[in-house]
Amino acid sequence: MHQKAPTITPSWALAPLGGLLAGVVTVGIAEFLAGVVQRMGWSNGTPSPVLAVGGAFIDRTPPWLKTFAVDTFGTHDKQVLLGGIAVVLVLLSLLIGWLARTRFTMTLVVFVGLVAVAAAAVTSRPHAGVLDVLPLLVGAVAGLGVLSQWRRNLLAPKASDDRVVALDRRRALLLGGGAALGAVVLGLAGRAWSTGARAVQDARRAFRVPRVARPVAVPPGASVGVSGVTPFVVPNADFYRIDTALTVPQVDPASWRLRVTGMVDREVEIDWQTLLSKPMQEAMVTLMCVSNEVGGSLNGNAIWTGWPVRELLAQAGVRPGADMVLSRSVDGFTAGTPIEALTDDRNALIAVAMNGEALPAEHGFPVRLVVPGLYGYVSATKWLTELKVTTYARDMGYWTPRGWSAKGPVKTSSRIDVPRSGAKLKVGTIAVAGVAWHQHTGIEKVQVRVDSGDWQDARLGTSAGADVWRQWVYEWSATPGHHTLTVRAIDAVGQVQSSVVAPPAPDGSSGYHSVSVTVS
Repeated sequence: MHQKAPTITPSWALAPLGGLLAGVVTVGIAEFLAGVVQRMGWSNGTPSPVLAVGGAFIDRTPPWLKTFAVDTFGTHDKQVLLGGIAVVLVLLSLLIGWLARTRFTMTLVVFVGLVAVAAAAVTSRPHAGVLDVLPLLVGAVAGLGVLSQWRRNLLAPKASDDRVVALDRRRALLLGGGAALGAVVLGLAGRAWSTGARAVQDARRAFRVPRVARPVAVPPGASVGVSGVTPFVVPNADFYRIDTALTVPQVDPASWRLRVTGMVDREVEIDWQTLLSKPMQEAMVTLMCVSNEVGGSLNGNAIWTGWPVRELLAQAGVRPGADMVLSRSVDGFTAGTPIEALTDDRNALIAVAMNGEALPAEHGFPVRLVVPGLYGYVSATKWLTELKVTTYARDMGYWTPRGWSAKGPVKTSSRIDVPRSGAKLKVGTIAVAGVAWHQHTGIEKVQVRVDSGDWQDARLGTSAGADVWRQWVYEWSATPGHHTLTVRAIDAVGQVQSSVVAPPAPDGSSGYHSVSVTVS
């Protein structure tokens, strides 16, 4: 009697694991090969499928979601995004494995569709080339082969006469786990190798801050001496970081170049040594992120060392009609800066040092822009590679088509650092203190109001210049009860901080910062 051939029906338990293994192999091999492609200099794009998908997601982030991410996760928003991508990849891989149990054709459709989405993300990145997709394709072929082999040989078939053919599932799991671990190690090794982090670390250690004719120092009395107030000069390790880079670019100064292009009499290109040979200046400048909510801490003051941007632009010769400089980062980010902010007498710098040491990698090493008076999204380009002299009619910075204002001047603002909202205080004299800022205009006065009372003048710390925030303190005779403390600033031209409450988008938040405290 002719006996029917056994039909393969992979185990419900092991089938999803096969999908997970295939996903890990796909991503691991793709990330390893992406690292090789980058390290060998065969790509100027983003061959890493994980980083490409993350970058494409950031590119399409609406202003409300950007603000939510920054408010919720702060400077950890990139790690959260990468973690989210990892979770989605795991879930999709498990789904693919489950589908492969009985619907292998549908599995192929889903798998190829996901690879196509990742490939589209890779090719959408700045400077993408044909080779950028190759690591993903090789990884996908390997992953699909693993999934097919797992389904064919490693999962338990069931015979038509109900006889079960025993398989060594432990061996299958060990082999699969070993392959997955190997793929993960390959991927991590490729990513680490591609960054060239060691060369960058060596370059930072060897860097010596150029001497300047007039060093900058914190003036006596700039700090009001109240514990809990943000330091007048924020240490590099504590300085806020907001940018679009999923991983910190590692740029070797030996290969770094800065080009001036666009509406200029002559295009100029300088390398690292040429830049360091220029007459450097120091400037104390407070930087500000446009995503900062009222009372937020996405700002910081530092001493920057660099070459004035206006001198480089003068060397190139700006043509009449230009009104904007589009600065470009190595990761593709762009910022559109009003040309007058880079050519007037403010301390707009091509910066190489921060607080007396080489720029930290996360703050732009080897070179970044520092421009007083503008929010960072239109001025503070890190890992700087190009200055394109152009017009607002012709070009837009990264965030402008995503709903943010084109020019981004900083608004007059103030913040209460101490006491914190919800604090329980004792009756007596309480130091209410914080910072106020309106870069490139300066702060003339800060006032505090208790509940609905009159505005009272606070004592200001010594001014360090119009581009720098000022600390302030108000000695409050606290009485028992629940109280609301509110602060406002008045800038150097007499403009009172706006009381109109507005969100960060599209041109910066506004409104008075208040804290509620209880005194007993």
